[in-house]
Amino acid sequence: MNKKILNKIIIIAIVIAVIVAFKLLHLGDYFTLAYIKESQRKFEILYGEHRLTVIAVYMFIYILVTSLSLPGAVVMTLAGGALFGLVTGTVVISFASSIGATLACTVSRFVLRDWVQGKFGDKLKTVNEGVEKEGAFYLFTLRLIPVFPFWLINLVFGLTKMPLKTFYWVSQIGMLPGTLVFVNAGRELAKIDSLSGILSPGLIISFVLLGLFPITAKKLIAFYRSKKMKSGQSGH
Repeated sequence: MNKKILNKIIIIAIVIAVIVAFKLLHLGDYFTLAYIKESQRKFEILYGEHRLTVIAVYMFIYILVTSLSLPGAVVMTLAGGALFGLVTGTVVISFASSIGATLACTVSRFVLRDWVQGKFGDKLKTVNEGVEKEGAFYLFTLRLIPVFPFWLINLVFGLTKMPLKTFYWVSQIGMLPGTLVFVNAGRELAKIDSLSGILSPGLIISFVLLGLFPITAKKLIAFYRSKKMKSGQSGH
């Protein structure tokens, strides 16, 4: 059998095995806010004793979840904010999410191309047009304002001509502001130990930021595009 085909079959088998195990073993139960909150103290003790090991394991799980498009990335981001704090949490999650996204894009491009084409062909036309008109900036806008879900962007961009290196660094920069907002929200959620904590100024501000961020990003990009259009017209 052709070595390339054999490698594809092996990768597909591993992906399917992990997804099936995730479902059968109910691993999704561990990616809930309730479980994270319940285990918060245990994780804090573990992190205090084995910082680098906990960060490495967390990054591995985060990359695995995002690269296989499994549910749980948002909860893991909030949990990372709660456990690592704002600065460390943002750095760790920024790299883990970008690496995971790029791996998902790679698998889509070289292994699951036909499946993604058949499943999301309608989205691909829109994305191809956007990439053709705006190049990497189009991906940047999708990362700032997720018109499509995070996992869908990873899969569909695997079928575009965008180099993986470009996909990685644009994703890293484009997702950073959103990561910062979610990590901060997780940090504030970790402080809740009673119902009164829900009304704390820090948590209220965090959720206001979560709501305002996409709107603000959308306005800024629209402003940038209008300026670019005007400068293009004045140049003729």
